[in-house]
Amino acid sequence: MKRIKLARMDAETVSGEIGRFVLRQVEAAARTGCVVGLSGGVDSSTTAALIKRAFDRHRAAAYELVGYILPTRLNQEADIRDARAVAAHLGIRHELHGIEAPVEAMRATNPEAFASIFHKGNMISRVRANVLSTKAATEAKLVAGTGNKDEDFGIGYYTLFGDGAVHLSPIGGLSKRLVRQMAAFLGIDSRIVNRVPTAGLEPGQSDFKDLGYDYDVVELVTEGFGQGLSAAELSRHEQIAAPVEEQAKRYREVFGADRFRGVAEVVADVLRRHAIAKSKMRIIHPPSPQITLHYD
Repeated sequence: MKRIKLARMDAETVSGEIGRFVLRQVEAAARTGCVVGLSGGVDSSTTAALIKRAFDRHRAAAYELVGYILPTRLNQEADIRDARAVAAHLGIRHELHGIEAPVEAMRATNPEAFASIFHKGNMISRVRANVLSTKAATEAKLVAGTGNKDEDFGIGYYTLFGDGAVHLSPIGGLSKRLVRQMAAFLGIDSRIVNRVPTAGLEPGQSDFKDLGYDYDVVELVTEGFGQGLSAAELSRHEQIAAPVEEQAKRYREVFGADRFRGVAEVVADVLRRHAIAKSKMRIIHPPSPQITLHYD
């Protein structure tokens, strides 16, 4: 069976391509810069670092990047600490605004959402998006999204009209693996680079707990599917079987139960979510940069 090819990049080249894309978007919209939601995770930290780098190198206009930290009680103190540390490291203006009050205010109109952890989590994401988009509007800036390729375009792991409601998607062409490589290149703290992904929308939530597999599996399955392999072939592929089996063992050890019964179920779940991602893209599809990736 043919090998699944994964992208590699030259970080200097790609960081420049992303930076120029952001500058073109800001210039075309006649805005004063960008706002970004800082969570303390690797995606938002990398997005902020790429934009700040581009703005610092651009001398034709004084563009500004502003970071907004918008926690609820579900967020850990470490999330806020790491987000502040990233803002300080980059030297950007940042503000901390707890959004527990506006979330609670939604009980007046959407009490039904509070009966479901899933719906409440998505509502929190939409409240956060409302704050960010209003800040951007009042400051004449663009909302820079922080979703990566695996999350947004691979499996659609975001809230429609929530964290997907952005003007541009700077890291939308980078898999989670490449985001971590870019973060390391940009000098982001290794603790953040290797942090466990979490949306922070549900108690004890992590992406691995929700999905039952990591983003390296998402990348392998979606790349393999795009390279012409069928679901049956992907289910037998040694590049996929090994990490899926290792992650299934880890999931069982951590959560005390099996999430899937074998590789075929994992592949089917990724492809099901991939179809959902495509349907979401028909509704909201923020522009992403054209970047130079090499497959060999």
